[in-house]
Amino acid sequence: MNNNSPAPLVSIVCPTYNHEAFITATLDSFIAQQTNFPFEVLVHDDASTDATARILADYATRYPDIIRPFYQTENQFQQGKECIPEIFKHARGRYIAYCEGDDYWTDPAKLQIQADFLEAHPDYVLTFHDAMAFDINGERGLQLQGKLRRDASALELQQGRQLSTLTVCFRNVFHEMPRELQGAPLSDMCWWSLLGAHGKGKFLAQIKPAAYRVHPGGIFSMRSEKRKLHMSLQTCQALANYYYRLGNQPLYEYFLIHVFTFSLAAISPLQKLQALMLLGRNIGVNLYKRLTTSAT
Repeated sequence: MNNNSPAPLVSIVCPTYNHEAFITATLDSFIAQQTNFPFEVLVHDDASTDATARILADYATRYPDIIRPFYQTENQFQQGKECIPEIFKHARGRYIAYCEGDDYWTDPAKLQIQADFLEAHPDYVLTFHDAMAFDINGERGLQLQGKLRRDASALELQQGRQLSTLTVCFRNVFHEMPRELQGAPLSDMCWWSLLGAHGKGKFLAQIKPAAYRVHPGGIFSMRSEKRKLHMSLQTCQALANYYYRLGNQPLYEYFLIHVFTFSLAAISPLQKLQALMLLGRNIGVNLYKRLTTSAT
């Protein structure tokens, strides 16, 4: 990286691991961005065992003013260590765009549109658009449907509203996870919640859908439904703990309700019945205590 190069307006953050077959398309989609401002690409290679690091090094040599590689010698994910948002600390841009090394963007105007909007609307903390999921058999459909294809209020972001993660561009306002959220499986859901404290989210329908690749090496896309359910439960529990510490009762209760819902979904029908009976009994006991206390 040339120290004399102008400071970037946008920092693209790209974690990668064993993406030899995909990383070229990803990096090319970054380089293809047409902007009137400088941007940088921070690529974190988590000790890949294939040719990913070699490809990354080649791009860093060819584009020294854009590509900033970060190489791990030991896999951090397997040690339970998150590279995100740690890598955010190195971002020099006013805004951060995110895309993993097996996905790619399709619209060369993407960053310009997102940065222009954020520059003109200080009450928005992030922008996002849609993505098309695909696998070796072709397209599997757009990620965002129905009500998700609209702006997100600050409260909706704090509630961890679903976004297409590879499409976001947000203000560079946080660099570490609160202790309750460290290790939460759905870290991007935690990012949206933290960012919601700083503003709203804008859905930009005019940006062409990005490409979300579904393949056997995908960290989340190939998880079983049972595993995804458990990851959601753990993340909501972490967020409930976080908002309990902050004293935010509405958000604490919001995530507790989701913990309860995911817990019910994860257990057998007989256990569901037993849980609901126990819940009913506890509600009855609590109501009785409140009534008798108020009567005295």
